[in-house]
Order: sequence, then structure tokens, then C-alpha cells
Amino acid sequence: MDRLPPLRLLTTFAEVARLGSMRAAAARLNVTKPAVTQALRALEDHIGVPLLDRGTRPARLTEAGEVLARATQDGLHRILSAIDTIRAAQAGPRVTLSCTLGMASYWLMPRLPAFYARHPDITVNVQAPPGDLPRIAPGIDLALRYGTGEWQDGETAKLFDEEMCPVARPDVIARLAGTPLCDAPLIHVRSMANQHWAGWAEYLSQTGQGPLRGPGQSFDNYVQATQATIGGLGVMLGWRSITGGLVADGTLKAWPGAAAPPGMAYYVTCAAPSPAAAAVRDWLIGCASNSAPA
Repeated sequence: MDRLPPLRLLTTFAEVARLGSMRAAAARLNVTKPAVTQALRALEDHIGVPLLDRGTRPARLTEAGEVLARATQDGLHRILSAIDTIRAAQAGPRVTLSCTLGMASYWLMPRLPAFYARHPDITVNVQAPPGDLPRIAPGIDLALRYGTGEWQDGETAKLFDEEMCPVARPDVIARLAGTPLCDAPLIHVRSMANQHWAGWAEYLSQTGQGPLRGPGQSFDNYVQATQATIGGLGVMLGWRSITGGLVADGTLKAWPGAAAPPGMAYYVTCAAPSPAAAAVRDWLIGCASNSAPA
């Protein structure tokens, strides 16, 4: 470690390399330009090679300077990351939860303030993976997912039975009164990342409402589809986990008499629960028991 130059010299050099100017680096570091020049000279003397080509205006990094700049920036970022990790650990327990984007946006996030009011010392980090079946993995404490509950990667508890029901804005429902669903302007979610969720074709077949007609409008995920439905663009195949709250507050309305159970439910899986993760799990189970279906 004795071969390392002083950290002050490396941070000064890193700012010069990042900003491309000794004057700008001096302003950023709140020192004089001669102080920056002196620090660079001291660093070059320590290493034994020029780091700047002073024959150009502005001075440019030499090949050795480029090598040191990359290493210095990477090293300083690692130090800052370690400091952030240490500070976060001192700030209190953290729980990382994984669920779909739609579940996070419309079911979980509106409820999180109530959790923080009860557990102000616990931080919940929410991750939405690209697929529609979140998994327990290193760094993930809890997973909220839709299925039959037969996962073996942790302790799994049922939250609520899922329910699918066509939904639209109330004025759209009124305008389409008497129109068969298969003839309504339908909003689809079509994506390789949503293979576990039934679509309009499956729903219409299950409920005996006729074959799917017309392409409708398609979106990549349920957040986009929900926003399009709120905007009055058509009828979406809603789910309790996604559109239930919007139906409850009157933003959307369920198509009369059209709800259908898909035969699956939402579950929470907890891997090796810490006290903080167990607190989040128990709170989620309580939220689910107190929320009515859409």
C-alpha cells in the first residue's frame, strides 16, 4: 500500500480527466489552478511518467494517463459505493421485494405509505423484473407472484384469489351498453413477458361470449394498457391486482356481470425471513385480507 500515491492527488487527477480542464477541475475542487498543477506534477513524479501531454491546448491525457484515469474512476466509484452501502446499513433494515410492474404500480405502491407509518425504520425496495413471474434470487427477500402457490424457494402464503373482469371508463361502459364484448374496442396486453396471464381470447372462450373479433389495440405491459383504458380508448381485461383499486375509487368500472375467476391467486414468498422481511410479509397478508375484490 506504500506504493499508492496520496488519495488527494488521485482525486485531483480524476477531476482533471473527467472535466478535461485544469481550470474546471480547480473550480470543482474549490482550489486554485496552480494547486491543481502542483498536484498533477506530484502524481507524475510519484508514478514516473507524464500523465498529460502539455504540448496540446488544452492538455490531453497521455496513454498512461488514460490507463490511470480509467482505474482511478473505477476505484473511486467502488469506494463511494462501499460508503453508500455502509451508510444504508446504518440507516436501518432494508427489504427487497420483487413483483410485476402492474402489481407494483397499482396494488403495492398505493399501500406502502401505510407500511412506513407503522414501520418507519424499515426501507422496502421494490423491483419489477422484465418477466411476469418474479423469482426469489440473491438479494431478493420477498416475491409477490401469480399462480398456484407451489413454489419451493421459500415460505409461501396466499394473499388473495385473482379475478379477471373487463373494465373501462364509466362513460365508455355507458356508451357501449348492449354491445357484445367481442364487438367492443378491446385493449390487449401482448408480450413474451406476460405469458402466465390470460388474454381476451381465453377470457371470451371461458365465459362463452363469442370469438375474438378484430385486432384491437395492443400494449407491452399492463401499466400502458391501464393508462390507455383510463384515457377512454377501450375496454381492458382487468385483474384484481391491477385494476381493483381503480374500480373501487370510480376511475374505472367493471363490465356488468362479466367477472370470472382464473383459478389462480396471488401469493407472497419469503426466503429465509429476517425480522424486517417477516414484518413486510405479515403486513402484506393483512392488506390482502382487508381489500375487497374489484
